[in-house]
Amino acid sequence: MSSILFDIPGPRARVRHRAFAVLGGIALFAVVAFIAWRFYDSGEFAGQKWEWLQYEQVQIDLGNAVLSTLRAFATGSLLALLFGAIFAVGRLSDHVWLRAISSVIVEFFRAIPLLILMFLFFYGLPVLGIKMSPYMAVVLGLMLYNGSVLAEIFRAGVLAIPKGQSEAAYAVGMGKTQVMTLVLLPQAIRSMLPTIISQLVVLLKDSALGFLITYQELLYYARYIGSQGSFDRPIVPTTIVIAAIYITLCLMLTGLANYLNKRERRSKKHVDLEGGGAAKGTAMAGEPTIS
Repeated sequence: MSSILFDIPGPRARVRHRAFAVLGGIALFAVVAFIAWRFYDSGEFAGQKWEWLQYEQVQIDLGNAVLSTLRAFATGSLLALLFGAIFAVGRLSDHVWLRAISSVIVEFFRAIPLLILMFLFFYGLPVLGIKMSPYMAVVLGLMLYNGSVLAEIFRAGVLAIPKGQSEAAYAVGMGKTQVMTLVLLPQAIRSMLPTIISQLVVLLKDSALGFLITYQELLYYARYIGSQGSFDRPIVPTTIVIAAIYITLCLMLTGLANYLNKRERRSKKHVDLEGGGAAKGTAMAGEPTIS
């Protein structure tokens, strides 16, 4: 048996793959254990390195840093999704001029690194007399860069729908807007959801670049705490805590996506074709026949 891209492994290959997986897991565990032992040996797990977590003011400031990160993420995500939707529609337009303008804008902002966009907004615009707060610079950078990527995701999702769907909709008299909103988008969103969530996770992590332009989010506060001599400069402990917070936020976002996906699959809008076909067959079997 084989698939499109590779041959399905046989019994011996499966055993070999399991052995490689076990060896890889053991090697990974050994590396992590060695790093943890080195941290322990250098005193990074000593109590004095973690005392900063006991201070109420530190806990409050850490919570505010989390809120600042979530604030930039929430605003940037909404604007990026809106930006992506608008320019995806523009790239799918039948008008050549609109399609060309949308393509240039999307490709332009996809090509510029996010950090450069933040620097341009925060350090470049004041030269022109336009003052920009760190928060606005971070949000605009997240919107333009990730919105351009999302525009391509939306466009690819719509184009992946079989042409027969739109042709059937046009055949019953629907307009282009109705076809897009009522036929294509509902189907495309189901297939695009994992990719959209993955890009939003990237956006969440990209918000950490804001510390380079003095936006007081998680990484900015971690650098501040890690440089405090009164806490014995706990660089590694603060890094571990901040990483754990980011991992938790990403897992929560992934969990939300899984919940929405399961809820959407349980929706009454989905028709069980097999069940419907069986019910129809039963009904037909129960009808009297003409002899």
